[in-house]
Amino acid sequence: MINVVSPGLQTTVQDFGRIGYYEVGMPPSGVMDKYSYIASNLLVGNNEKAAVLEITYMGPVLEFQQDTVIAVTGGVMQPKINDQPAAMWETLQVEAGDVLSFDFIKQGARVYLAVAGGIDVPLVMDSRATYTLCGIGGYEGRALQAGDVLKIGDDYERTIAEGTRISDDLIPTFSKQHEVRVVVGLCSYRLTEESKEMFFSIDWTVTPEANRVGYRFKGERLNFVEREQPFGAGSNPSNVVDLGYPIGSIQVPDGVEPIALLNDAVTGGGYATICTIISTDLDKMAQIKTNEKVRFVAVDIHEALNIRKEYQNRINQIKEQVLGQVGGFQNG
Repeated sequence: MINVVSPGLQTTVQDFGRIGYYEVGMPPSGVMDKYSYIASNLLVGNNEKAAVLEITYMGPVLEFQQDTVIAVTGGVMQPKINDQPAAMWETLQVEAGDVLSFDFIKQGARVYLAVAGGIDVPLVMDSRATYTLCGIGGYEGRALQAGDVLKIGDDYERTIAEGTRISDDLIPTFSKQHEVRVVVGLCSYRLTEESKEMFFSIDWTVTPEANRVGYRFKGERLNFVEREQPFGAGSNPSNVVDLGYPIGSIQVPDGVEPIALLNDAVTGGGYATICTIISTDLDKMAQIKTNEKVRFVAVDIHEALNIRKEYQNRINQIKEQVLGQVGGFQNG
């Protein structure tokens, strides 16, 4: 068991996501930075898709009621065990009565806490992910609150020794300037050529409206090709006949402030989606904070697939490193 002494700013139970229900309007939710998430689970011997805590900007204070091992990955947010600094991207031992706390975030935006066995909450639509907008999944469908008690599950596959660590070359770094790669489409034809060029040539600033639903960007106004709106589309030039929104798709309502739709976003609507963030760079989006700068870079589908292959290779390297250091911990 884990007692929530203080919940932090926004701490939710998340797993790989609620996959397979997009067509009925249910977004996947789940962790926003899958690389950090998978690494955290590997470091504690869990199934890769076990439930963890996703921590945003400011960490919780948690009191452990049993011996276990944990791992903290993602953005740079110094963890402390009983007020003593502890390592990130490393297997940590905690004992019954130990208190885990965090300093403020220094780099990135989100941190992942994995516990051997995973966080045990009920499955909803085959997932433990929290979708706060509908109040389903996770811990009572909401972010954690002081006084909550989390159960530790049995979703682990092997014992991992304290001190098992991922090498520095496999740990991502974070800055305040970001390049995010996209595939152009589905409705990029609606933008004028000048606006397409502008979209990729300026640095966009993340506004305070940046959360698990989506990120809004401030920059220049984009213009749409003039046309008579077709039947079924709204009257604004940015409107199209309703279509599905891929996770990571970017729309530009009225040509002002593009919005990147993320894990908790609606699954369809009537705005033109001018491009879609490639799957690997959704992890980057998870670690971008308000007021930081983003430059969008166009890649084609072949480049995107090669990038995804490199990404999977890095995850495989993490698996090899962790398995090469397997030791003798027993879950408490």
